Order: sequence, then C-alpha cells, then structure tokens
Amino acid sequence: MNTNFVISQADRRPMYLQLMEQMKRKVAVGDWKPGQEIPSIRALAASAQVSVITVKRAYMELEREGVIVTRQGRGSFVADDAGLGPHLQYQELDDHVAAILDLSAALGLSPEELEQRLRNARHKIRKVKS
Repeated sequence: MNTNFVISQADRRPMYLQLMEQMKRKVAVGDWKPGQEIPSIRALAASAQVSVITVKRAYMELEREGVIVTRQGRGSFVADDAGLGPHLQYQELDDHVAAILDLSAALGLSPEELEQRLRNARHKIRKVKS
C-alpha cells in the first residue's frame, strides 16, 4: 500500500487538511479501494513525519465525511460506498472551479472572458491529444 504523503511546511493550510486531501485523492483515483484497510494512525504519523494528533484529526474528519470508517479493535478502512471515488473526483473538480472563479473575479474577468479562456484551454488540450 502506497503511503507516501508529502506535508509542506510552506503550505498555509493545516497539516491535517493536507493529509486529508492526499488521502481523498488516493480513494478518488482508486489507489485505495472500498473496504481496504488503511494505515494505522501511528504508522501514518511516522510515515508522514507528523504528530499522531495531526493524523487523528485527519481520520476523524474523513470519518465524519464518510470517506473512511473505523472499527473498534480492527482499524480504519475506506468506506464501502462504491460511488465514493467518483464523488470525490467531482468534489475536487468543484473545488478547482471555485478557485478559478475566485481568481477570475480577482483579475476582473467578465463571465464571457472566462468562458472564452475555458474554450481556448479545451482547444489546446484537443490539439495535444490528437
């Protein structure tokens, strides 16, 4: 099981949020499958070189969001929800779209200008793929 996590001290977000994002990505892309056991809090803390408290906070939040489940005495597992991966992918896309909207507003772009930039980007991607 790939447990390589990179926690950046330069990132302004709390470490537990960085950890959560990376764990969600592993579920979204299928690296961690539904029902699969995930590393223990202590093992992940050692691997990511963060405190046990940081990992525990990430696990509690992921459990609250329904991404993982913890079974007393057995460990923590990816939730069995078969639609979880695509759901997390759409959630990540929505987060990126919100960031694009915030940036375009800060730049003073009109909705039409933003739409044109999206069309141009799609056109560039099509050229690269063909």
